[in-house]
Amino acid sequence: MGDIAAQEPRLNDEITVSECRLIDYDGNQMGVFSLEQAQGIADAAGLDLVEIAPNAEPPVCRVMDYGKFKYDQAIKAKQARKNQTKIEVKEMKFRPKIDVGDYTTKKKHVLRFLDAGNKVKITIMFRGREMAHPEQGLSILERLADDLKDVAVIENQPKMEGRNMHMLIAPLPQNMKKNQKGNEGKEE
Repeated sequence: MGDIAAQEPRLNDEITVSECRLIDYDGNQMGVFSLEQAQGIADAAGLDLVEIAPNAEPPVCRVMDYGKFKYDQAIKAKQARKNQTKIEVKEMKFRPKIDVGDYTTKKKHVLRFLDAGNKVKITIMFRGREMAHPEQGLSILERLADDLKDVAVIENQPKMEGRNMHMLIAPLPQNMKKNQKGNEGKEE
């Protein structure tokens, strides 16, 4: 709790300095005042005295409506969170002896993930004797990368880890921009 309180500026009676440089509600500098005079000016305006630069010489205090100031900060922070994009990593699993129909279905799912702006981790799972032929899994990954070359880019090349082979693909940057513009239009 002490860390949070340290981030908040000191208000009214919490300010302990003897004199401060005062800034009025409109942002105009009024000069150096004793703390009692500055508090009197703030009280006369029906506003708070807020210490905004405690390390300055003399410290800088401002006359403001602190509740309104905090509310505006919360709104700005909410807008910033709303505008940022969160990229998820989806996973699609294949087997080395996948049939053509299954391959096309899984490829459509990968395309859907990429269109949504997500990265996709492609995993080829090997079992038993399939481990002796990793080139089959590699050929599937290469074929998928070739099929998706106009919408995606390979971020991590195919790599064998234990019984699985992995590859990470991400949507092309120009496709990401189109998707963001399209999503903005849907929300309004």
